[in-house]
Amino acid sequence: QVQLVESGGGSVQAGGSLRLSCAASSAMYCMGWFRQAPGKEREGVAVIGRDGSTNYANSVKGRFTISKDNAKNILSLQMNSLNAEDTAMYYCAARNRYDRGLSWNSPCDPKEKEFPYWGQGTQVTVSS
Repeated sequence: QVQLVESGGGSVQAGGSLRLSCAASSAMYCMGWFRQAPGKEREGVAVIGRDGSTNYANSVKGRFTISKDNAKNILSLQMNSLNAEDTAMYYCAARNRYDRGLSWNSPCDPKEKEFPYWGQGTQVTVSS
């Protein structure tokens, strides 16, 4: 069973920065960050494949940077220029290459249904 443990959430003022981390118990093919604000559906924020390819939500492009230390199985999300709309519970998620019946060449996309493994979440609160 894959375990994902997030850390790094907190409260910050608008315009500030936070860095989230997620420690995985094993190497994964695709990892990413999702978030869920109160009263809203969970949405993909950014994902990164084992080859380093990345995919970001339009709302965070240019502000957030996803990265991964493959040697330590640690996923990170550097969040800059935060605004109130970024307030949410942030979740780390991961999948292996063939999870959910995906083919060997399926891209690493921020599609919630493709990820079987999830962390417990870490809260990010941005005050204006």
